[in-house]
Amino acid sequence: MVEHPAHLDRTDPAGHIAAAAAAYRNWGRWGEDDRLGTLNFIDDARRVAAAALVQRGAAFSLSQPFDMNGPQQGWRRRTNPVHTMLDTGTDAVANGQGFPHGIGGADDVIAMPLQCSTQWDGLGHIFDRGTAWNGRPADRVVTSEGDLVTGIEHAVDRIVGRGVLLDMGRHLRPDGELPDGYAITVEDLESCIAAQGPTSRVGRGDLVLVRTGRYTRAKREGWNGYAGGPSAGLSFTTAGWLHRTEIAAIATDTWGFEVRPNEFDDAFQPLHQVVIPNIGLTVGEMWDLDDLAEDCAADGRFEFLLTAAPLRITGAVGSPVTPIALK
Repeated sequence: MVEHPAHLDRTDPAGHIAAAAAAYRNWGRWGEDDRLGTLNFIDDARRVAAAALVQRGAAFSLSQPFDMNGPQQGWRRRTNPVHTMLDTGTDAVANGQGFPHGIGGADDVIAMPLQCSTQWDGLGHIFDRGTAWNGRPADRVVTSEGDLVTGIEHAVDRIVGRGVLLDMGRHLRPDGELPDGYAITVEDLESCIAAQGPTSRVGRGDLVLVRTGRYTRAKREGWNGYAGGPSAGLSFTTAGWLHRTEIAAIATDTWGFEVRPNEFDDAFQPLHQVVIPNIGLTVGEMWDLDDLAEDCAADGRFEFLLTAAPLRITGAVGSPVTPIALK
């Protein structure tokens, strides 16, 4: 299989997608009723080992803010969160809440697409030619009632394990930020692991975090197309690496996980089309990896306990998340 962007035929996305899907497909690996895909690689023993990585008790939140100043621009009805107060301190002071003996309170509500900020893509999020994860017809999996088979609720107690940061920005650029359109290759990933040292080894059941520096630039310069625009990201040719390493999930500091513009003349998120419905890989996007990266660079340890449970939203094809890395 092709493992370098230079060997891709830019005019044949359908051919490359079909070949990669067939080569790396995990359908049936965990039984015909499977709902979790590669999250099956995380077992109790791996969680115990991951817990032992906590040495200092330092905690790092890896989420972007959920507010009206977010990156979304309305593409396909994706908007930033709308946060509305239902009860406030103003109401309490005005004695308009109707509670006895001076007690008052505040309540609020939020309306937002589930993938408007830091989030997981569930296995029902992407289809390959009408087929969802594990070979199921897409129209029998996700309907107007939600994801009836692989809803994100099935993953709520699964995404706890050994996290590994691959700081591609620092590894490949003096300023720590990859340029837009940079396609991260298998060679890049392997060289980063070698340079960062043994705590960066990647294998079965790991939760891999890839920092490109794209969010770093957005925080400094403004969004400027962060959501849906050009960005560094994983090359389509990393599909084989993502399959053979047997990682449980992967997340990046970018909107789309894979390089944008994509590596074909006419394609939209071709790596998604391989890894989610065929490999069964859970994908995270728009994570803030900067503080964690600073700490990892300072102490030379790039592994940690990572907990990143999605919200228990029945039938959702994705979920907001506040991931926490513990070192």
